[in-house]
Amino acid sequence: MNTKTFALDVEGLSKSYGGRQVVDRLDVRVPLGSVAGFIGPNGAGKTTTLRMLLGLVRASSGGGSVLGQPFGHPAGYLPKVGALIESPAFYPALSGRRNLEALAVLGSHPAARVPSALERVGLAERGDDAYRAYSLGMKQRLGIAAALLPAPELLILDEPTNGLDPAGIRDMRTLLRGLAADGLTVLVSSHLLAELEQVCNWLIVLDRGRGAYLGPAREFMSADREVRLRPEHEDDLPRLARLIRAEGIPATIDDRHLRLAVDHDATTIAPIVRLAAENGITLVEIASAAASLEERYSELVGQGGTR
Repeated sequence: MNTKTFALDVEGLSKSYGGRQVVDRLDVRVPLGSVAGFIGPNGAGKTTTLRMLLGLVRASSGGGSVLGQPFGHPAGYLPKVGALIESPAFYPALSGRRNLEALAVLGSHPAARVPSALERVGLAERGDDAYRAYSLGMKQRLGIAAALLPAPELLILDEPTNGLDPAGIRDMRTLLRGLAADGLTVLVSSHLLAELEQVCNWLIVLDRGRGAYLGPAREFMSADREVRLRPEHEDDLPRLARLIRAEGIPATIDDRHLRLAVDHDATTIAPIVRLAAENGITLVEIASAAASLEERYSELVGQGGTR
């Protein structure tokens, strides 16, 4: 294990309840300074995994390190970990600031951190408003402010965008990017894959309690690429599709383009361009795009694949 490289480096993490295996030999490895997305279907074991990492649930097996400290002794690393698991609980009648001050006392954190925590999550101007007057997005951000009170090196967030409207989701995205820019390591579980795609550079994919993928987000999404072709004359689309399909390459017509599920490199594209030219078809556009996180996730989990 290279504890200087990974904030989280836990292997063989397992948990069973009453004979049912909820998490099965899962490896959780997150590089320092990364924003890691933790994704999987409902019931896949994500929240149980997060609870084990936070020492809230005892693992059936597993070993490794968290922030350089032994995983089996959470007291050694929890002072450097901030977390928001499920909905935050605050006193409705107290202001956001007073709620954080109370939590600072309970957690033995310096009260001087409260103003900077409010500033960090964009609530400095609303800190003196009663918590019950906050929108759902503001409540979630206050929960993250509470998680920042320990001045953590690792931040663990479970569904921070749950129930938020588009504006709240956008604010959360901006906040996560800012935290990453500050050098924090962030592990975030979410069902909003399009949002994770915009902020995460590392992925952990869980399927039925087992790891389906662990590694860079870019590598995961570039595993399948798509090439789009547009002929000069739209009437040539059906003929071009027939020619390419005859070569054994799947092709679908989408609007004015032909979509091919192939890698965009010289060995695959050059023969297609030559085929079109030999048949009198001029291509005016050749573009490639990686599969989206949602597309790759659906394919992998749907197949029950493991990597």
